[in-house]
Amino acid sequence: MAVLVALALFVAQAINFAFALQDRQEFRREQVVGPVSARIIDTVQNPRARDPVIDARLSELRSDETPWDRFRPRPLRNNPMPAGLSRRADVENGIRHKLSEAGITVGDVIAAIRTVAPDDPRLSRLPRYRAQRLRMTGTEMLIAIEQPGTGWWVQGVSWDDSDWSILKGLIGQTLVLYAIVLLPVLWATRRIARPLRMLAGAAQRYHPGEADGPIEESGPHDVRTLIAAFNQLRTRVTGMLDEKDRMLGAIGHDLRTPLAALRVRIESVEDDDDRVKMADTIDEMNGTLDDILSLARLGRPSEPVTEVDLAALVDAVVEDFRDLGKPVEFAEVDRLKMRLRPSLMRRAVRNLIENAVKYGGGAEVFLRPGPDTVEITVCDRGPGIPTERIGEVFEAFTRLESSRNKETGGIGLGLALAHAIVREAGGDIRLTNRPEGGLAATITLPR
Repeated sequence: MAVLVALALFVAQAINFAFALQDRQEFRREQVVGPVSARIIDTVQNPRARDPVIDARLSELRSDETPWDRFRPRPLRNNPMPAGLSRRADVENGIRHKLSEAGITVGDVIAAIRTVAPDDPRLSRLPRYRAQRLRMTGTEMLIAIEQPGTGWWVQGVSWDDSDWSILKGLIGQTLVLYAIVLLPVLWATRRIARPLRMLAGAAQRYHPGEADGPIEESGPHDVRTLIAAFNQLRTRVTGMLDEKDRMLGAIGHDLRTPLAALRVRIESVEDDDDRVKMADTIDEMNGTLDDILSLARLGRPSEPVTEVDLAALVDAVVEDFRDLGKPVEFAEVDRLKMRLRPSLMRRAVRNLIENAVKYGGGAEVFLRPGPDTVEITVCDRGPGIPTERIGEVFEAFTRLESSRNKETGGIGLGLALAHAIVREAGGDIRLTNRPEGGLAATITLPR
């Protein structure tokens, strides 16, 4: 906001400077055009009104004096204008217009700028006020006007061609405006921006389940209203999540109780095959229930972030599968300290390895540390996934039967849960089909 105001003031002052410069140029031109034209008109129209004192002075001029020292009431025969001077067309047109209005016919009109040195000997013969003015400006304007059949009227006047004085005034005016306007704007902007930055930081840091007091309501009225609304919203969201957790806890308890009762009752089934199948079904239902509850509660994990050895964590998950006789290999690496939620990350890695074992017959696990990220890659030798459907497998309750054996079971929560866990940790999961066959699932975590 302050920058925009500063730019607007600068543009306004630039426009003001352009108008002021134009007005100054017109005023400066009129200061020359008006008196010179009036003097020539008066001389031409009233030849008997010439000042005898001036005529006497003209008769006393030395031969080395130039015709520009003072106005001559008598015209010269030839054009005395020195060659090579810079002409001013605006002054020439102004004089021609003034004389034409007075009914005086003129031929050529020449107005040119000449530099005056401070030690010019001609200055000693001029009146003191004019000599001082010429020394101060350093330039004079020479004017020669041709009157056909009469001669050349000549006049030399002082000419200030510098615009520095008006520029200095506008610079000072701009600085004063900046001080008067920008300082209050900066103060108001800071007063608005500080609570807004606090609000943005609190919104970015907000995580369900973490204890964080309300934001202090400060700043203008609208900003205080916004902060109060955010505090109320956070309170309502926290209350809704607490209610959801209580509901999930009750659902989990109500579902596990009959499952446990069924587990006890199947022990009375005499057929061993039926009993094993029933037990497997109950275990699968318990696993599905755990996945659903874990996915629903992931927004408010109860496990704190701690520093763990990621290499040891992955190795422990691999060892669990090896103990079950599953063909899982792990390329061990050095200790790798990371800050994360170990139980959740272990669950994500286990889900990826379990998928590789189910659908690929085995898994190869690699841990690759980098300067900014760490990659955990689980490879299998299964049928892979059609490229156009890779993004679908991260959606809950999605199974791609075209590439997955129906006999493997599952309801499509493993990858969805792993994806949610990794995203909660600030990372991501990508799936790629390997050129040699099979699927590679890669977890990328920030270090």
